[in-house]
Amino acid sequence: SAAFDTIDHSILLHRLHHDFGIQGTALDWFSSYLTNRTQSVSIHCYTSEPAPISFGVPQGSVLGPVLFVLYTASLSTVIEKHSVLHHSYADDSQLQKSAPPHQIPDLFLSMQKCIDDIKSWMTLNKLKLNDDKTEAMIVSSGRKSRSLSFSFPDFITVGCASVPLSDSVKNLGVTFDCHLTMKTHVSNLVRSANFELRRISSIRHLLSTDATKTLVSAFVLSRLDYCNSLLFGCPQYLLNKLQKVQNNAARLVLRVSKTDHISPHLASLHWLPIDSRIQYKLSSLCYNCLNSTAPDYLTVFPLYARTRLVKGHFLM
Repeated sequence: SAAFDTIDHSILLHRLHHDFGIQGTALDWFSSYLTNRTQSVSIHCYTSEPAPISFGVPQGSVLGPVLFVLYTASLSTVIEKHSVLHHSYADDSQLQKSAPPHQIPDLFLSMQKCIDDIKSWMTLNKLKLNDDKTEAMIVSSGRKSRSLSFSFPDFITVGCASVPLSDSVKNLGVTFDCHLTMKTHVSNLVRSANFELRRISSIRHLLSTDATKTLVSAFVLSRLDYCNSLLFGCPQYLLNKLQKVQNNAARLVLRVSKTDHISPHLASLHWLPIDSRIQYKLSSLCYNCLNSTAPDYLTVFPLYARTRLVKGHFLM
């Protein structure tokens, strides 16, 4: 919760200069931006004496997260030393490593050493690792998980905390279960979307159709569309649960009976069905990747082209 508050200014300025080549007037500008700041507490008509801020970057600013990322950039070197894949988003870091079932104990040992080195690096750089907020999970198919007949630790040690293995973890609002079936995510999504529908339905008699459609789009459809490309290939019964939520949303907006066929009403609202929304999202991502308008981390994957020979010509 206080990740940005413990950044050491001298370490940050040193890294900006030596690791990223910022010098001269630009470095002086960063130094001026960080130093000589004060803070005080104001309650009603009383204000405390200003206290100097010796650490941290201004939260709520544009530069705050950028400077934090630059400050922690060298952490990648520590992680890669253990041949562990990682992904960082602001102050959130994720570690991934794969292994066949019989090498799970070695994987645990490697991850434990990596986490210990991360803890040491963060202590040295005056950052706090939230031990109690760390989660760990083994991802495998149902068949492979049943074949894990050997003994291995059921927790990861992070600092002074023992983090038990979880059946599911949340990543940027998406819940991943240990078999990647997306059942838990869909269940949570349906629950939260139905909650919003009940809230809107309680005031539906006070709203116009356009106002209701705006609320439903903001609080329900936005949830159904968020990271929905991850649901591609899910069993149809999971998509049917989401489709039922969208159908109820359409009936709420248009005030139609549950016995009415819903497809014409979805068309009148210009709402694609759930499976079409997923395909549209994937198509948009593929188009952006092919036209170099997608983020770099998406365009690095090789493209797969299916070819077939027709009358001596290759078709792709």
